[in-house]
Amino acid sequence: AAAMLRELRRRWGSYKYRFVPWLALNLRRQRRTLRYVPENCKDKIISDEDVFETLLKTFKALFINDFSKQADILALLPEVKCRYLELLTVEQKRSKVNSCNHQGQQLFSPEEVLFNTLGFTVSRDQSSLVSAGTGVFVTKGFVRKGTVVSMYPGTVYRKHEPIFFQSLGNPFIFRCIDGVLIDGNDKGLSRSVYRSCSRRDYLGPFQMSDESWLTATPQNPLAVGQYVNNCSHEKAANVCYQEFDVPGHFPVELKQYLPNIVYSHDTESHLRCVVLVTLRDIKQGEELFSNYYTVVS
Repeated sequence: AAAMLRELRRRWGSYKYRFVPWLALNLRRQRRTLRYVPENCKDKIISDEDVFETLLKTFKALFINDFSKQADILALLPEVKCRYLELLTVEQKRSKVNSCNHQGQQLFSPEEVLFNTLGFTVSRDQSSLVSAGTGVFVTKGFVRKGTVVSMYPGTVYRKHEPIFFQSLGNPFIFRCIDGVLIDGNDKGLSRSVYRSCSRRDYLGPFQMSDESWLTATPQNPLAVGQYVNNCSHEKAANVCYQEFDVPGHFPVELKQYLPNIVYSHDTESHLRCVVLVTLRDIKQGEELFSNYYTVVS
């Protein structure tokens, strides 16, 4: 009986930090179980405007690359269609200068679009840390300090919304400064909840979020941030988390690339996203490491 009790205590000791109700009861005792920031403004490594512009630039490039698949959306937005046709013409001229292929629109993979737009690609692979499982690497290019290098996808839960069963054995729950939770698990119940909420929130032909991060081939190549591993004594953090509320004027045609969805459909607040921002220059081949318990003094 004593041996069984010791084993239960050992398992609880490794599990309790993933248990959301336990966190809620122990935040005052264990400050390192949350991101402690005295003021929200001090959490910003870069401005919200910079985050917005990076997402806008990347999503526009993805949209243009998928232009032939956007007929239903563009039919309802004639002014937007004209604007994208102009951008597409410029892009095709640029492609013809750099390619011998002059037949139709040249299609790129999402990773190639990211490289052509921001100058780097990121992807999931076996982590360089022993027993750490999957990690995220800069697989091509160069990332400058202060750059949005990935996004943390998942279902967004406001305070007091039910997440008990989703939290069980789930290491992918991110807690924001104000208590908002993002469940970035792409398997099991978490996966089902996200897909259900995403399909609930269609607005005619307009998709309000991206489901493809649940697969091995996300259409938004930035949506791999949930697999960024925690730093260690040997591997210092080179990225940090930064919260970003999607503004109301975010283009509706680009929401199909947002890898987050709210759990409650009737919420009037802005969609919460979390991006990962580089703390230093990062070269090709380097793995991304963050600190799960970001402390900004």
